[in-house]
Amino acid sequence: MDATTLPPALAETREDFLALGVKDRLTLLLDFSNELPELPERYRDHPDLLERVEECQSPVYIFVEVDPEGVVHMHATAPAEAPTTRGFASILAQGLEGLTPDEVFAIPADYPQSLGLGEAVSPLRVRGMSGMLARAKRQLSERISA
Repeated sequence: MDATTLPPALAETREDFLALGVKDRLTLLLDFSNELPELPERYRDHPDLLERVEECQSPVYIFVEVDPEGVVHMHATAPAEAPTTRGFASILAQGLEGLTPDEVFAIPADYPQSLGLGEAVSPLRVRGMSGMLARAKRQLSERISA
């Protein structure tokens, strides 16, 4: 995967992970878990609008929207007791924020595997992040089609 094909925030995140040893990558992932943006109030009061990501072992829910200016926003929630899942959700929520739909669709499906976390967490966890990305793209496609 060529970093030049990634949106800047995701490319920087990838570089940050790959610059670290395996143990420090897990620490960085945990840092991301603490940075998961809060849900906007309109979603806190309507959790039914959020979609469960079944590929994740922990209950994580996402919602992708496109504002009138054509800017993408991804919202996610995951329990504090699931820091790995929260970290993955945070990476994607922050990385997709402010992108155009075309930029989101161009993110390679293997982006989660490119972070070098396969040695730090189980393959099942990394697959959960892949599920989040796939669902985000599907939701985005549905929003655009509507």
